[in-house]
Amino acid sequence: MSLLVHQIGPACTAQDQGRSGYLDQGLSRSGAADQLALHEGAALLGHSPDCAALEMAGMGGTFEATQPVSIALTGAPMQASIDGSPIVWNASHTLETGQKLTIGAVTQGTYGYLHLGGGIDAPLFLGSRSTHLTAKVGRAVQAGDILPAGPFSGSAGMKLRPDERFAGGTLRIVASFQTPLFDQDTLNRFARTLFRRGARANRMGMQMESDGEGFAAKGQLNILSEVITPGDIQMTGTGNPFILLPECQTTGGYPRIATVLPCDLPRAAQTPAGGQIQFEFVTMDEAVALHAAYLAELARLRARVEPLVRDPHDIPDLLSYQLIGGMISATE
Repeated sequence: MSLLVHQIGPACTAQDQGRSGYLDQGLSRSGAADQLALHEGAALLGHSPDCAALEMAGMGGTFEATQPVSIALTGAPMQASIDGSPIVWNASHTLETGQKLTIGAVTQGTYGYLHLGGGIDAPLFLGSRSTHLTAKVGRAVQAGDILPAGPFSGSAGMKLRPDERFAGGTLRIVASFQTPLFDQDTLNRFARTLFRRGARANRMGMQMESDGEGFAAKGQLNILSEVITPGDIQMTGTGNPFILLPECQTTGGYPRIATVLPCDLPRAAQTPAGGQIQFEFVTMDEAVALHAAYLAELARLRARVEPLVRDPHDIPDLLSYQLIGGMISATE
């Protein structure tokens, strides 16, 4: 089972949960910018959340089924149709041989995800199928490529209520190694400031902009480079914070004012350009409790899936369906 790519956006890559354990060798995790979207797709199709999906940054493409295949669409909502008929986002569908799936631009958020039943069977490298463009591991999907599905066909005809994370909002943060280098007045002002996601953003990180003066740490020019991870908020020399994302570098010398909780990274990555963000400091104990609640919610996703009821007006071949089964007698 597979999809033939006829047309594709400029930044579409295969992503799973990423590869861990290689920071000491200079290779960051990579993986989906919105990890929650992977779990949603897995719940809709009934396969493992470790399966790889196609991450589409802002724009999708046109795909043709070479064999019957189950698909799911999650993450940032995009315009989508099968053979010209609109289909529901955050739901699973079936593509018959020769049918074309068209995915257009995002209507909200940043990253949309196309899942195949059994996952995209991309090459496995260091335990992951994730593309890492910064490290030149794999490449972006191109027209003419084949997206092969795994051995599990998956289920279809299901929907899941989406988590509202595509317009910015509040990001919970914990203190980082260099947080004490920022005086309390600066930290208080940072937490009060309403930021906007700037135009400078990719899978490495995203710049935050705000009105007023920037944010600086004491002696920030003397900080030695040390390990950094996705979610760290680096403060550059201009005073603008950058939230680091899956393809961030593994070491850095800019001071980190705080770190975004993993459970809030999907909201951060999905914030569109110009979207507003505010930061809220929480204690480490609160962070641990919030992360545990997030993991419990991921485990409950499959139980929240429900059948997708189609509108008869959207079924072009309605007369081909057997709507009533069995024998009916007018006299009995």
